[in-house]
Amino acid sequence: MQQLCGASAVLVSRVILTHNLPAEPVRSPDGGWPFAFTEVFNEDPRGFGSNHNRAFAHCQTDFFCIVNPDVELVEEVTLARLLESARQPGVGCAYPELFNPDGSRQQNEREVLTPASLLRRHLLHVSSQRIDWVSGAFWMVPATVWRTLGGFDEGFFMYCEDAEFCFRLQLAGWTLARAGTRAVHDASWASRRPGRPMVWHIRSLFRLWGLGSYREFLARVRHQPAASSQAK
Repeated sequence: MQQLCGASAVLVSRVILTHNLPAEPVRSPDGGWPFAFTEVFNEDPRGFGSNHNRAFAHCQTDFFCIVNPDVELVEEVTLARLLESARQPGVGCAYPELFNPDGSRQQNEREVLTPASLLRRHLLHVSSQRIDWVSGAFWMVPATVWRTLGGFDEGFFMYCEDAEFCFRLQLAGWTLARAGTRAVHDASWASRRPGRPMVWHIRSLFRLWGLGSYREFLARVRHQPAASSQAK
């Protein structure tokens, strides 16, 4: 919140903060918030997609920015560059390069999820060969795109909703755009360890593989050279 307060009011006019667990209201800074501020308090935890669809109901701006609480803005130009990219004709989602706190590059740009691509990434540590979807930790999406696509598929509780959204976005004719900026994402990677997040991830993968949007996108990319799905 502190970083958003420091951003230009021209760039940030409204912030929606979702409390997915019981929490006290956030104390406003001296002088008040420099933007319209809305807090959403969930009685019961909701999924990633449901929370953002609910937040979008409060969106009254031309662009909708998704930003995880574990993301740090390390460049003053980040929001401006994301907006610049998202305003380009045909762009449906702009995003920054994401880095780990130790300075290493995260693989937030990924190829379509298949058993083979997951094995290459997690067991062989081979980087994605194409950019078919982007981690939803930090996005800038035109509100018209979000509204047209109907937001996230709330059938996912956690994981894969960002991939599925990117597939529908591209099937509808929009593109993914990497903006010339970076941010730090202190991800916990809980889905890689035994526990409920791993179970959620596996369930989401099987659900994704059964969707028509996934099958249609997979058929499309299999008939295209790798460069055709690269972000612009």
